[in-house]
Amino acid sequence: MKRESKKSSYGSMERWLITYADMITLLLIFFIVMYSLSQVDIKKFRMLAESLSKAMGGGGVILENLGPSVVPGISGTQVETPQDVADKAEMENIRQELLRQIQKQGLAARVSATSEERGIVLSFQDEVLFKLGSAELTPRAREIIAAVAPVLLKTSNYIRIEGHTDNLPINTERYPSNWELSTARATAVVQELIRTANFPPQRLSAVGYGEYRPRVPNDSEAHRQMNRRVDLVILRSKYKGAEPESSLPAPRD
Repeated sequence: MKRESKKSSYGSMERWLITYADMITLLLIFFIVMYSLSQVDIKKFRMLAESLSKAMGGGGVILENLGPSVVPGISGTQVETPQDVADKAEMENIRQELLRQIQKQGLAARVSATSEERGIVLSFQDEVLFKLGSAELTPRAREIIAAVAPVLLKTSNYIRIEGHTDNLPINTERYPSNWELSTARATAVVQELIRTANFPPQRLSAVGYGEYRPRVPNDSEAHRQMNRRVDLVILRSKYKGAEPESSLPAPRD
């Protein structure tokens, strides 16, 4: 009986040692994994991402923005493709040409050409193109559009014309609200580009935002004037996939 009792206690001790050894092994594996994560080579990771993307039929990298790293001291960076670099250079050239046209027309105080994430924004205060409460282009507006159209034609990117108003209500037979007025102004610019510059219609779109995308609060006449505007947005190439494609063949020049 004593021998059996000794064997039983010895077996229980063995089971406890096995459990303890398993726990130590798991802890060791955990610390090895943590150490390996702290030694991530960002360059090798990008190469691996590009290789996997190409193998799966992608044209670029899997992740454009790696985001913040879980490991202190290592942060994600945005990976730019050669196409992105070329697109940025082309956009900046167009912006500089637009600025020269703005200066030439004497409109530096009321027209701006800025670079944003979505593309180049050529912004006209409404008085440059329209009379207050109207969506009919003035003769001077037609001259300005004719001057900037050749610059816009140098890029094959999509161009979105956006109409904006202030928050003063409008309720006329022709424009029941600021939605109709802002959309009519954007459409008027689209039609003028097509008429005077033979602009490809499939590259243009018109959007009306009414009073709901103000630059500044509508708390003074000066601020309301800043919010009454028409923006011509030259979209970057990387946003082309977000635009609907036409099923019709492109027209020949």
